[in-house]
Amino acid sequence: MFFVYILYSLSTSKFYTGQTEDLKKRLQRHNNGLVNSTKNGAPWNIIWKVVKENRIEAVKLERRIKKRGAKRFLHDLGIEIHQI
Repeated sequence: MFFVYILYSLSTSKFYTGQTEDLKKRLQRHNNGLVNSTKNGAPWNIIWKVVKENRIEAVKLERRIKKRGAKRFLHDLGIEIHQI
């Protein structure tokens, strides 16, 4: 199983989309500054996640979200940023 997730940083008001097999460990890496693209936004909070059967499906969804933009993707699901 693989997770596709969207993180949000209150300090930078930015989103980050990713996929991983171990969500807890990956979030720790984001919040400990070990991921270059998110090291300046800690703490990051998981605001959306979904489980996919395999990495291929997870990567497909991750790319679709990134192409659309996390904020627009969440809006399409009925999740507004002011709810976070």
